[in-house]
Amino acid sequence: MKAMQQGRRFLKKLKFNPTNTKIKGLVFHLNVPESPYVKDRKHKEPETDILDPEEHPSLSDFEEKCPPGGENSVIFYTTSLRGIRKTFEDCSNVRFLLNSFKITIQERDVSMDMGYREELWEILGGRVIPPKVFVKGRCIGGADEIIGLHERGELKKLLEEVPSNGGIVNNVCNSCANLRFLICTSCNGSRKVYEEKDDDDDHHHKEDNEFCIKKCNDCNENGLVKCPFCC
Repeated sequence: MKAMQQGRRFLKKLKFNPTNTKIKGLVFHLNVPESPYVKDRKHKEPETDILDPEEHPSLSDFEEKCPPGGENSVIFYTTSLRGIRKTFEDCSNVRFLLNSFKITIQERDVSMDMGYREELWEILGGRVIPPKVFVKGRCIGGADEIIGLHERGELKKLLEEVPSNGGIVNNVCNSCANLRFLICTSCNGSRKVYEEKDDDDDHHHKEDNEFCIKKCNDCNENGLVKCPFCC
């Protein structure tokens, strides 16, 4: 009996509460304090990532860099070359994201026309690579910036005043299939045209060959012209 009493005192020190039951022996309940971390998780309010409308950025917060004809529109500098995979994928992701807002976008493919590449370099003052997005004369940034703005719910606010495309998603131009360029009809993409020699040319040579080959002035370095229907 004495040994049992000593055992009970020993168990109390260990914070064991013996309970008598109909079953022979003792049932022990271990008093384990509830973890404060578990308690916090039970009563913690779900976090929301909704920003106050007043905290959303406005276009005036971004640097003013206006491409030609971009005062009241979205200008998207992109590339269709797949040589650098990440660059091509970034352009595709930004295009998909912008199209989801059903707004009018002017795409300028720097790989299809060197003039667009030089235009972009002049605007930003360096040899930058696409994608680059300009909204109403403000440089919003590249792929990381655009995706970040969208994840924070801020991109929609910046595009509110951009004209709608009529709710048409993935609208395809019947003339160029959204390539925005066509093969030059003057040279058929060869960048060369045949012209008659000038009257002041040597008469003897004119009899031998009445035409000469000259560079086509109607197309760009790739033998392409801008689509007159969607550009």
